[in-house]
Amino acid sequence: MIQQIPSPPSPPFDPNLMFMSDRGPPIVLLIVIAALTAATVILWPIMRALARRMERKSEPDPILRTEIDQLHERLAELELEHGRVAELEERVEFAERLLSRGQDQTSSLPPGQQK
Repeated sequence: MIQQIPSPPSPPFDPNLMFMSDRGPPIVLLIVIAALTAATVILWPIMRALARRMERKSEPDPILRTEIDQLHERLAELELEHGRVAELEERVEFAERLLSRGQDQTSSLPPGQQK
């Protein structure tokens, strides 16, 4: 009868052995370096483009900026006009007071001296 000899148990996987090779750098290390290099070469322009787009979005649109400047100028003009209108209102009130005093004085004069 043939007796089967039990095989010895396999040693556990040691990741350090992967990097220690007599044949030069291990293939896994070369693959990782190549993948990182490829990702950098491919993703670098994409990231720069995204950064530029984000910078442009933070700046206001030049057309809107000119319109805002025009609105600020119109607002300053309206504030000047508001001051002029307030001054004219004071003058009208003063003229009304003078006219009302004049009517009171003419009514208090005797009938022969009224103008």
